[in-house]
Amino acid sequence: MERIAIISDIHGNLPALEAVLEDIKSKSIQRIFCLGDVAGKGPSPAETVDLIKARTEIVIKGNWDCYLTEQSGPAVLKWHQDRLGIERLNYLRSRPIYKEFYISGKLLRLCHASPNDLFHRVYLSSEINKRLKLFEATPTLNVEADIVGYGDIHSAHIDNFSGKTIFNVGSVGNPLDMTQASYGIIEGNLGNRDEGSLAISLVRVPYNVELSIAQAELTDMPEKQEYIDELRTGIYRGLKS
Repeated sequence: MERIAIISDIHGNLPALEAVLEDIKSKSIQRIFCLGDVAGKGPSPAETVDLIKARTEIVIKGNWDCYLTEQSGPAVLKWHQDRLGIERLNYLRSRPIYKEFYISGKLLRLCHASPNDLFHRVYLSSEINKRLKLFEATPTLNVEADIVGYGDIHSAHIDNFSGKTIFNVGSVGNPLDMTQASYGIIEGNLGNRDEGSLAISLVRVPYNVELSIAQAELTDMPEKQEYIDELRTGIYRGLKS
């Protein structure tokens, strides 16, 4: 049985990333896949990109990775772009938008938000047709997926519907469901098209939130207070009255 840790949405939060990587190491998991949004929002974009490059096997492009590499103008983007530098930005730009493979007889697809659209946002409460869009065939294998794992919404869950399984690994560095980092683990016979035992689990990891806030306070990054509020409350800034 192969075990793979799936992480996502680090958003420049170095203490959270270090805590999650340490938890993965404590479980003797060797393979780590990242579903994107490595930088942006948090104070340590360069450090988190470098650590992700060093410790993960696959990195998928997220919407913030797209913003940072394809857009210019807003002060919040420029701040992170300046700290990332050209080499790291080129690295983020070159990431694929999905990865799919067979495991224990199921076609499992990993993406940030959607395999064909970085900005197709799917929640647990989304209409069934919007959720099924994540399973549509891609050019790689031209087959509907059986299981989809994604990030983007910063809220972890697992659900089954229409004979499919969908799971969201939540966010390492900017969780918006509780104030602990989140990641997922998949266990099965990797590359095997014969049916076998398959497990998907979600893990919550406490980390030093106040250290992350202190690191942000030392910077002049735009939208700093909004970021700090999200770390302390686990509530998305757009929901505040």
